[in-house]
Amino acid sequence: MNREELFQQILAKRSYLCIGLDTDLEKIPTHLLSCEDPIFEFNKAIIEATSDLCVAYKPNLAFYESQGSAGWRSLEKTMDVIPKEIFTIADAKRGDIGNTSTLYARAFFKHMNFDSVTVAPYMGVDSVKPFLAFENKWVILLALTSNEGANDFQFNMQESGAMLFQDVMKKAQSWGHPDQLMFVCGATHPEQFQKLRAMAPDSFFLVPGVGAQGGDLAAISKIGMNKYCGLLVNSSRQIIYASKEKDFAEAARVEALKVREEMNVILDLSFDK
Repeated sequence: MNREELFQQILAKRSYLCIGLDTDLEKIPTHLLSCEDPIFEFNKAIIEATSDLCVAYKPNLAFYESQGSAGWRSLEKTMDVIPKEIFTIADAKRGDIGNTSTLYARAFFKHMNFDSVTVAPYMGVDSVKPFLAFENKWVILLALTSNEGANDFQFNMQESGAMLFQDVMKKAQSWGHPDQLMFVCGATHPEQFQKLRAMAPDSFFLVPGVGAQGGDLAAISKIGMNKYCGLLVNSSRQIIYASKEKDFAEAARVEALKVREEMNVILDLSFDK
């Protein structure tokens, strides 16, 4: 999926919502545990209830890898039921030397047919470039994350006079362009969003931290939006675990609709219908 196709979906759905499929067997409704594949049945119901309200789904690979080969089968089946026009993100946070990254890229882009994968930049250009070699596929590079531990390294001042996350964003833009490179920018750091957008004015940001982690959608959108919208705002727990009862999919839709309605108002202020 290219940038224009993603933008047109945002306009058509009046939404820039990404739903995280962080499917935990200990948190899904207990009546699903008797199914042959509880993770898939949960995901399928969530997708059917919310696919008209979001533009992206983001399975976090840890929730599937933790189940061994059965988890990978659940993920493959999940990918098969996501509508083709919806952007898919493998939240894998990979990043290794070149030949290994090439194999990771093949796994997610060729075998699993994801549109994008999250990548850790710590090992530098040769760990990222292999992912950028695939046409109409995206790298989503960790820049400023939403977790508390982001303070351990990402704000460290460098010899350049910039903080580490700023150096990462500046350097990475010499590796790829805004049609193939996005950045993870956490909503829990609203005071940094003006810097983030100034550094990458044309890029899409994947924004975790709205919802359960307390990020402010309106504040982030006001600062972070660009001419292509430029934001994919992720919500996971607030939506998919809205209920642990048999109405879990309907409850997820209610929560997703609340976010979409707020996004619709914001988009109305920024783009013509």
